[in-house]
Amino acid sequence: MVHHNVCPLCSSTEIKLQFTSTDYFVSKEHFPVFRCEACNFQFTQNYPEEISIGKYYESESYISHSDTSEGISNKLYRLARRIMLVRKKNLVTDITRLKSGKLLDIGSGTGYFTAEMKDAGWHSEGIEINEKAREFSRSRFGLEIQTPDKLQSLPADNYDCVTLWHVLEHFHDPFKYSSEIIRILKPGAYCIIALPNCSSFDAEYFGQYWAAWDVPRHLWHFTPDTFKVFAVKSGFELVSIRNLPLDVFYISILSSKYKGSGISFISGMVRGSWCFLRSLFNRRRSSSVIYILKKAE
Repeated sequence: MVHHNVCPLCSSTEIKLQFTSTDYFVSKEHFPVFRCEACNFQFTQNYPEEISIGKYYESESYISHSDTSEGISNKLYRLARRIMLVRKKNLVTDITRLKSGKLLDIGSGTGYFTAEMKDAGWHSEGIEINEKAREFSRSRFGLEIQTPDKLQSLPADNYDCVTLWHVLEHFHDPFKYSSEIIRILKPGAYCIIALPNCSSFDAEYFGQYWAAWDVPRHLWHFTPDTFKVFAVKSGFELVSIRNLPLDVFYISILSSKYKGSGISFISGMVRGSWCFLRSLFNRRRSSSVIYILKKAE
C-alpha cells in the first residue's frame, strides 16, 4: 500500500482527505482521495504498489485492454474512438507540422491510434504494459509493441512526437516517465498528453461518483493549473491546451450508473450534453483536456 505524507506535486505537508471513492469497476473497494491545500493537487491514497496493482485491471470491461463491444457504454466508446482517432491524427500533424515522422505512443492499449499513425505514413511505435493488449496490437495491426522497461533503452533525441492518451494518471512515478520522454524527444519536438480534468463541469456535478476518479487505477487527478506545475517541474514548455469533446458522454453515462440511476444511459447523455455545451465556452472545464508540451530547442 502506498501512502503519501506530503503532496506528490509540491511536497507540502498540508494535505487533507477530500472524500472516499469506490472502485465500481472491478473490486468495489474504497480509496481515499486527498487534496493539497498549498497547490490544490488531488491524488489517490493507500493504493497498491506497482507490482500488485495489475489485478485491478483484470476485467473484460476494461476496453483499452480488451477491446470489448459488450454493453451500450462500450459501443458508444468504440464509436467515439473512431471519430477521435482522426482528430488525434490531425492534431499530431498540425502540432508537429510534419506529414510523417517518428512517433511513440506510450500506453498504446490495443493499438488503434498507433496503427492510425502508421497508416498515415508515420514510423509509429507503441509501449504497453498489458500483455493481452500487446498481442492484440500484433495480431490485428502487425505492430511491434514494447514493454515499459524498454523505454529507458530507447535512443535519445529520436522522436518527433510522444503521445500519452489517458495514461499519465496511471503511472506510479510520472516524473520518471516525463524525464525519459524529454530525453527521447528531438529538440523542439512535442509531447501530447490527454488527462481527465477533475475541475470539469461533470466532475463537479457527480462528485465522488465521477467515473474518471477510477480509483485505484488513476493515481493522480490533474486540473489545468496543477498540470502546468507538473509540466514546468518536468522541464517542458506548456504550449497550449485543447479538449477531448466526446469523453464527457462516456464518463457521464458511467457516472450516472455509479450514482445509482436506473436510466443511466439517458440521464448520462442528458448530463453529458449539458456539460459538453458549457465546456464549449470554457475548455478548462472540459471532462478531458489535451496538453501540448514542447521540449526546449
